[in-house]
Amino acid sequence: MLSWDQSPSISVMQRERAWVEIDLAALAHNVRQIRSLLAKRTDLMAVVKADAYGHGAITVAEAVLRAGASWLGVATIPEGIELREAGIKAPILILGATYTPEQIRAIARWNLQPTLCTPKQALVFAETLAELPKPVRLPVHLKLDTGMSRLGTPWQEALEFVQLVQRLPDLAIASVYSHLATAENLDRTVVNQQQQRFETAISQIKAAGIDPSRLHLANSAGTLTDAALHYDLVRVGLAIYGLYPADHLRTVINLNPVLQVKARITQVKTIRAGTGVSYGHRFIADRDMPIAVVGIGYADGIPRNLSNNMAALVRGQRVPQIGSITMDQLMLDIRQVPNLREGDVVTILGQDGNQSISADDWATTLGTISWEILCSFKHRLPRVAIAHSSSDLALETTS
Repeated sequence: MLSWDQSPSISVMQRERAWVEIDLAALAHNVRQIRSLLAKRTDLMAVVKADAYGHGAITVAEAVLRAGASWLGVATIPEGIELREAGIKAPILILGATYTPEQIRAIARWNLQPTLCTPKQALVFAETLAELPKPVRLPVHLKLDTGMSRLGTPWQEALEFVQLVQRLPDLAIASVYSHLATAENLDRTVVNQQQQRFETAISQIKAAGIDPSRLHLANSAGTLTDAALHYDLVRVGLAIYGLYPADHLRTVINLNPVLQVKARITQVKTIRAGTGVSYGHRFIADRDMPIAVVGIGYADGIPRNLSNNMAALVRGQRVPQIGSITMDQLMLDIRQVPNLREGDVVTILGQDGNQSISADDWATTLGTISWEILCSFKHRLPRVAIAHSSSDLALETTS
């Protein structure tokens, strides 16, 4: 990671066109807020898959571990290796499925902890580990399907699954867990059913004389909803990044959005009444008007379906986007903000003065979820992490 303090050359390079700002103070605040809901015995896993939901996995992982998280969750082996290569020592759970001997050897090599979903997968792990030149007792996490209908052994078969893994000499059961499908809903029917299934499976396992060292069930919504879902560990993704899984959870704790997307105006011009703007002329000026061209587009992760249906923030004012969003640029109607110039900063997502635009706003407009919005920003947008030190404002480039 390249640190930046006073060098103007790096600052200009990173923010010459468009970039994503990551507020490390907000990130730490969110971790502390989430930890305030947890009993001392309950660990916090920060889910940093998909490059930490587009925020930058290494920078986020280091920040959340400093702030009070003790585990990290990723989806793939390369995501885990990236963190290990950065020197991160915390336990890392791979939430996705892995099967091949090559993957298993990489897991052992990089001290990662896999999710096992089926007896067949467990046997492949045992066979591969037995062939390694040095003995390995690999911590594994056994996933039960209690109603998500995604990864995991059916909860009714949990005892047989756990007993099989316990008999395999090269595997050590680090946890048994499941995943909630509807924890963000006000209707608790499915959540209660899933928890009851989980409890039934665990009771059967314990009655057979096996005591899993760790149990976990809650995602962000489950963590914010009910302490009875916390068990020994919670797996929190969205809430770490300052967004709520559902509106009714906004009163539980105070979360601050971590990510802002900013870009610079690359040209200011005045167009005449009747002039069309951008591809397809989906906007026609009804009067002479100044417009700004901004150096960011759908290749950076701005959904093209927001064309003519989004706003941006300039000097604390909300201005409409006009015309089709293009691959690298979009246009703004700047009649309400006089004297703008090339190089002025536009907030595409985030806060400017008293105005704000959130990932939730975009998700509502597009009929999707905020998770998808956060993960959509491409890596040609540099991530610039903002951290407050005791003396001044320090920046670190994360990509």
